[in-house]
Amino acid sequence: MAKRIMAIHLNLEDKYVEEIQKAAPDWDIHTGKELTDDILKKAEILLHWRKDKESIYLNSNQLKWVQSWSAGVDSLNLNKIAEKGIQLTSANGVHSYPISETIFAYILGFTRLIHTYVRQQQEKVWHHAKLRGEVHNKTIAVLGVGKIGQETAKIAKAFGMRVLGVRHSGKAAEFVDEMYQPHQLDKVLPQSDYVVVTLPLTEDTHHLIGEEQFKQMKKDAFFVNIGRGPIVDEKALIAALENNEIAGAGLDVFENEPLDNSSPLWEMENVILTPHTAGATEFYNQRVIEDIFIPNLKSYLNGEAPSINLYRHERGY
Repeated sequence: MAKRIMAIHLNLEDKYVEEIQKAAPDWDIHTGKELTDDILKKAEILLHWRKDKESIYLNSNQLKWVQSWSAGVDSLNLNKIAEKGIQLTSANGVHSYPISETIFAYILGFTRLIHTYVRQQQEKVWHHAKLRGEVHNKTIAVLGVGKIGQETAKIAKAFGMRVLGVRHSGKAAEFVDEMYQPHQLDKVLPQSDYVVVTLPLTEDTHHLIGEEQFKQMKKDAFFVNIGRGPIVDEKALIAALENNEIAGAGLDVFENEPLDNSSPLWEMENVILTPHTAGATEFYNQRVIEDIFIPNLKSYLNGEAPSINLYRHERGY
């Protein structure tokens, strides 16, 4: 009887391949960035969906389960995946620590004027710059209380902050003082000193934050987006920054990436931007393989659906 085939479509350290093989000793495991089309067509399990090979994956009659290498799966052909009955799991949760740390790097950078002092250092300018802000006891709104949002709320509590959460279900969560639903943004935004977007991109969240929402924010509020660029109307964001409707923005994601050289965001002194790197971490591979993929693999081999981060087409994430 032919062995069942697993394709790991990236270069993965030997120790993790060995862990996977130990969990699935009877499987034929192929790994590497340059796997042949023949192997990809025969694979029952795929670890890492590559856009340039999408047509091969989707024309296969063998593929049953895909483990995405990223937390967001909006770039995949989700309708076709659902149509073919392929189970899809994401890497959601891998980024909780690094992204929450990046969020507070933005927040602390703005509040304590680190971004201003870095510029002054480059120009050898010794100036107080009217530093006066504090993070402690302020109000933070976390739009999207998933794993990243909950870790952000947890850190916020260490600063004695009041935490307002927004999630689709409206269900209460630890470290969140008050929970709201997306249609209640008009109640959340005017209260918040910091507004942080950690939402996935879906039809419902596309351009969720636009001109109306920026006008509802405090003029001294800071805005952070580490979710997905298209959740925010970028033109409205730029206008809000130029018109001093908000105090500043920390941005890791943009409507078009890489960010176009002509974008005014590059040169705004009240903007800190990073090139979609908020989730980068030395522990990425370990967390995907040991915390998500192998537990899901064990479930799959027992004839069960993968239980961690299983994508639900009807809800869009």
